[in-house]
Amino acid sequence: MVSGKSEEAFFPRKLRMGMVGGGRDAFIGGVHRRAAMFEGNVELVAGAFSSTADKSKASGRDLLLPEERVYGSYEEMVAKESALPEDERIDFVSIVTPNHMHYPVAKAFVEAGFHVACDKPMVHTMEQAIDLARAVKEKDVVFAVTYNYTGYPMVKQARCLVQEGALGEILKVMVEYPQGWLATRAEAEGSKQAEWRTDPARSGVSGCIGDIGSHCENLVSYVTGLELEAICADLTTFVPGRELDDDGNILLRFQGGAKGILTASQVCPGQENSLSIRVWGTKAGLEWHQENPNYLYVRDNAGPERIYKRGNAYNCAAAVANSRLPSGHPEAFYEAFANVYRNFADTIRAKILGIEPSDQMLDFPTVEDGARGVYFIHKAVESSGSDVKWTPMSFSL
Repeated sequence: MVSGKSEEAFFPRKLRMGMVGGGRDAFIGGVHRRAAMFEGNVELVAGAFSSTADKSKASGRDLLLPEERVYGSYEEMVAKESALPEDERIDFVSIVTPNHMHYPVAKAFVEAGFHVACDKPMVHTMEQAIDLARAVKEKDVVFAVTYNYTGYPMVKQARCLVQEGALGEILKVMVEYPQGWLATRAEAEGSKQAEWRTDPARSGVSGCIGDIGSHCENLVSYVTGLELEAICADLTTFVPGRELDDDGNILLRFQGGAKGILTASQVCPGQENSLSIRVWGTKAGLEWHQENPNYLYVRDNAGPERIYKRGNAYNCAAAVANSRLPSGHPEAFYEAFANVYRNFADTIRAKILGIEPSDQMLDFPTVEDGARGVYFIHKAVESSGSDVKWTPMSFSL
């Protein structure tokens, strides 16, 4: 076994990981590092951790990396890592910069032949998304977008139930993600995270919908397999002086006739990360909450509520394979992130070994998922600014 339950062939070493972004004072960089190394078979060996060379070097010292593998820019990192012998250079890079840097960094590493894990949203524009997807295909590299909520075992169980037909034909979907941390103008009060997330130059065309509404879209797509046909969006900026939306409500129409509601907000006082999804079909409905992630609720009109619990053998193979602890021991945010990285890393190992990756290995968000997310964000902004009730949304690369 190479890692967890998803790799069957022996691999003789740890994968070598590099990172761009995620230096001192960054929250998400530490999450990605811990998640990638969770299994013990990935090691961080290099990085360009800040747009400022001195801060990058200081961050490298914090992480106990050799000075010669800590770079002052991502351009220097690509050039010098590419020049290293194959048995020394990084196998993949994790990109955890603000949004505006995702595309140039990802494109540079893909073009150099490195595998890439990129935080979401993948890029700023559809032109960038299409170009990056083309490069990934041409260079034949493994590319993951870290929509981490797909890594929860009970999200995978929900997906299995839909695929097995336990809910019947899907009729209605409701997904919501309320937060409260931007209820005041935190970007003017010294919050680094708020500063770049509310800045159009760094965040992109949308604030709230780009930041957390994209998670909602991805979660719906992953669980239900439904494809959007049209949307009707109403995006609002409630906090005076803010340049991007901090609240959004979107009606969804899916191919095949199902309907849905997506709501995301960052101005709901008292809310933390209350992502949830409910799906109803002709036979039954299901419900999952990110803040109580180890339980999946299934209900119908014929009997009592059923509760699926993480860590039990009665769950589907994907849910079992992505559980790490016995039932009754909570698993959450780090483990979900780690599942995305594990499957991504196992796919890289399979590629290096020249073997066909299994479905379990390939269970992570790809460049196509990232491109669809970018398309959704732009269509939501377009719809909100339009007088037309329904904005068509039929996505394909």
